[in-house]
Amino acid sequence: MGCCSSAAQSSKREWKPLEDHSCTDVPWLLLFILFCVGMGFICGFSIATGATARLLSGYDSYGNICGQKNVKVEGIVNSGLDLTQKKYVFFLDPCNIDLVHQKIKSIALCVSACPRKELKTLADIQKFAETNGSTLCSYELQPSEYTTDPRAAKLCPKYPVPESAPIPFFHRCAPVNISCYAKFAEALITFVSDSSVLHRLISGVMTSKEIIMGLCLLSLVLSMILMVIIRYISRVLVWILTILVILGSLGGTGVLWWLYAKQRISAGALESQIAKDNLQALLIYAIAATVFTVIMFLIVLIMRKRVALTIALFHVAGKVFIHLPLLVFQPFWTFFVLILFWTYWITVLLFLGTTGSPVPNEEGFVEFRMTGPLKYMWWYHVVGLIWISEFILACQQMTVAGAVVTYYFTREKRNLPFTPILASVNRLVCYHLGTVAKGSFIITLVKIPRMMLMYIHTQLKGKENACARCMLKACICCLWCLEKCLTYLNQNAYTATAINSTNFCTSAKDAFVILVENALRVAAINTVGDFMLFLGKVLIVCSTGLAGVMLLNYQRDYTIWVLPLIIVCLFAFLVAHCFLSIYEMVVDVLFLCFAIDTKYNDGSPGREFYMDKVLMEFVENSRKSMKEAGRGGGAEGRELKPMASGASSS
Repeated sequence: MGCCSSAAQSSKREWKPLEDHSCTDVPWLLLFILFCVGMGFICGFSIATGATARLLSGYDSYGNICGQKNVKVEGIVNSGLDLTQKKYVFFLDPCNIDLVHQKIKSIALCVSACPRKELKTLADIQKFAETNGSTLCSYELQPSEYTTDPRAAKLCPKYPVPESAPIPFFHRCAPVNISCYAKFAEALITFVSDSSVLHRLISGVMTSKEIIMGLCLLSLVLSMILMVIIRYISRVLVWILTILVILGSLGGTGVLWWLYAKQRISAGALESQIAKDNLQALLIYAIAATVFTVIMFLIVLIMRKRVALTIALFHVAGKVFIHLPLLVFQPFWTFFVLILFWTYWITVLLFLGTTGSPVPNEEGFVEFRMTGPLKYMWWYHVVGLIWISEFILACQQMTVAGAVVTYYFTREKRNLPFTPILASVNRLVCYHLGTVAKGSFIITLVKIPRMMLMYIHTQLKGKENACARCMLKACICCLWCLEKCLTYLNQNAYTATAINSTNFCTSAKDAFVILVENALRVAAINTVGDFMLFLGKVLIVCSTGLAGVMLLNYQRDYTIWVLPLIIVCLFAFLVAHCFLSIYEMVVDVLFLCFAIDTKYNDGSPGREFYMDKVLMEFVENSRKSMKEAGRGGGAEGRELKPMASGASSS
């Protein structure tokens, strides 16, 4: 399980793409399986201890589960009752919310029916009990005593009793009027209380539901089309962006110097302090803009050849999606699996909230609490949410990497497997689940302390001093940056594992060495490429939003378009992000394959390139430009220079 078990051999080992298949990081797979068994134990424990019945059927303040016979709890009155006919939980004061402990501070009873209309007096409560057979006061009071017994003030619900209805599947009587919860939703109630606005918004969504569905489908189609178009316009798009950035910097700098010159003439006539301050500020801005423009121009000059590689990689990525069309649907499968897991996790979390042993509280009512080591199951369950979610995302990265690696290192594309995606999934399941488990665990180790610090920061908001607040934010920022770096390194480690079937640490080390050797290219791809994809997301969202405005313009049944447009734009951004993130992942995998290819092969017999013709043209053009410039030993030359034949002979 160590990270350095094969460090000595890694420098001498050859890259043999897709030649050897062996199991990697098996101990980590066993550890992950044991962890999942622990998650299953938590689920089984919560069900076995009766949490399922308490969650679904509900229970009263005396520990009785509604709708069934109950066992007596020692020291608690009104426990052990037969409540077979009383299937709903009713709170005497449902609007008394304890925000600190996040619970309703009210006596809970089991009743046979929820009050479907407002009850304003004890006489109304008594009449409701006599008419519907549902007693809303405590069990020791008979309906005939509601208006005469002095205990009714404490043992009967606080009136007026709001109209309520049972929550589907959970048998709780919940007030119909949401304004009951104004204590913790004042901002929402302020908005919702304006029924005209609310009705117009709902009307807008319901009337335009066909348009919303059509626009969501449009965003899906636009995303798929954009992935194909980028392949053909990548060269033009990259250079247009580059020219616009340079011209924008030059134009902004020129305007600032022109304003400075104009203000200097005016300030010489006015001789006011304000004019001098403005003149000095303009000078600082103009100098800063000049420095920025010079730096930007130098960066473009240095990275212009790397921009050409980015263009070539985007072009090849388009071909990958043509040969591997199932890649387009990969985000949907991942999202579906995540939804299933999150549903399971939330269900078990609800079970845990009602599990444990009945314990009397200071008010004489029953609470279910876990004691001893069992109380740490919450933490185990939270860690499981992070680790398993990261594991599912890592499986997607390994699947995409395996499919793209198969495409790249197959010389004859006609000999590709019938379904490279399914072949990649098969290799993942048979050989590399341990590697995915280890990589996702490393991300979990960084996420947990960051989430803990974020929780501490929210809890101490307004209480800590400025220094502590600054340190907390700095730590959170550092952990976030570390998480992003590790995620990028993990993705490249999965690619190296897919190529050579090496364990996680060896793959991460090899990938890191390749990335460092091609640092300038990595910077160009991650800046130019990411910016292009960001513009693509903006383009899809803007196009979908514009189409929405044009279509909604023909709807005259309502006046507010805000909610339909927000729904459409959010969905469009989500779809564009899912599709283009896969595109970005494919580009990163292709780059690592290309870097390995150029390092170990030179096109000579026996050491032919695996790369696509577009990438081969890039290599040839780079070599020609270096020969013409007489700078074969430069940075680009070192990157394209193959290894010595003795080090890579087979």
